[in-house]
Amino acid sequence: MSTKIHYVAVLAPLIATLALTSGCTKGSNPKSLVESVSAENTDVAPSAEIVATGPESYEVDAQALLDSALPDELLKQGWFNLFDGQSLLGWFIVGQANWRVEDGVIKVDRGEKSFLCTNFRLADFELSVDFRGEPKVNSGIFLRTQPSPEDVATDCIELNIAPPDNPFPTGSFVQRKKLEPVELGEFDPTTWHTYFVRMSGDRTEVSLDGKPILDYTDDLGLAAGHISLQHNEGRIEFKNIRLRPLDGKALKLDAAWEEDWTQSQKEGAEFKAEPLADGLKISGGLGQVQSKGEWSDFLLQASYRLAKPEVNSGIFFRCVRSGMLDGYECQLNHALEGDDPMHPKDAGAGAIFRRQPARIVIGDGTHSTYVTILASGPLMMTWINGVQVVDFVDEREADDNPRQGLRVAAGPIALQGHDPTTEVVFESIHIIDLQ
Repeated sequence: MSTKIHYVAVLAPLIATLALTSGCTKGSNPKSLVESVSAENTDVAPSAEIVATGPESYEVDAQALLDSALPDELLKQGWFNLFDGQSLLGWFIVGQANWRVEDGVIKVDRGEKSFLCTNFRLADFELSVDFRGEPKVNSGIFLRTQPSPEDVATDCIELNIAPPDNPFPTGSFVQRKKLEPVELGEFDPTTWHTYFVRMSGDRTEVSLDGKPILDYTDDLGLAAGHISLQHNEGRIEFKNIRLRPLDGKALKLDAAWEEDWTQSQKEGAEFKAEPLADGLKISGGLGQVQSKGEWSDFLLQASYRLAKPEVNSGIFFRCVRSGMLDGYECQLNHALEGDDPMHPKDAGAGAIFRRQPARIVIGDGTHSTYVTILASGPLMMTWINGVQVVDFVDEREADDNPRQGLRVAAGPIALQGHDPTTEVVFESIHIIDLQ
């Protein structure tokens, strides 16, 4: 099943990134810096410092997107995809080069020095990336980077992909630590290889094809940054790009759940929060379980299961403390129009409700289902079972209540009871403060 999806948020994540990393204000005109590039266009991008990631629409194979969901073993560990195999959703391009997706692979082979950057920034994580290129390719993976790093010795960490005669060949950290060719051993750059990176605090560890090759401690104290793929010279290709955030705080959902949450409900509602052996069950009418902690910018990962696909619940965030579910809502509802996963009946699991629907409904929600929510300023991204379903920027005027406008201030998390048919078990919730 192949369906054309209108990519209504092509420019929005880019504008948010400009605002977050380049000091753009709401009164400025970031769109003047933006020119759209077709993912199917193999010509060099038009002149622009920063260009958008794709066209206003692109063809998506719905079954392939469903098949890209990760296995439970990886989901339980917190992994999710940064690349869906079909589009550049979640990324933006810096510089002029012909970044595109072909045959499930990110490719670039012409243009000036350029970067493909994640829309978000993160400090501590594990990253897995498959790559291959021409024998003389010069590329790299940039970690904790700004969109346009000026000095790789101080602004980021660059894990290089380069020939043996390069001062920092494949497996090296440019301007930091060289991996000698003899240490690399037999290496054919034209076949697929896998980098595995673990960044935690000042320490970065790297394995290549399962073999540890680098263990480096940085004393510069680099802050959270983007992950970027580089085009410098020659053809380079990437696929199977996955991320696992580190050091999330678990919120209690067992018999001690009231240490982390408070319960409230609409007058007369039969809302109930009940700890089970495997999580916190929410059922009954309109009500909420609201966290005692508050977060503004965060990455949250949860697992849940619904009694039926059409059960209506949600995870609310940046809530108004005194309100009833006054916050942004990540929808948890797997109902479909007919049997088409590309047409959710009620916005779809992972939707930012009333703001952006999920582009596809992943699974029926009745078995353990995994959601990742990332909020950074006006940027909000969600994944279901490792597949990105939303990339949204709230461009409304500021307001204390997210129902009325943009809210970036910290607020509690809330778990929703929507109506008497609500029945959902929240099995786990972990959250990382990104501020």
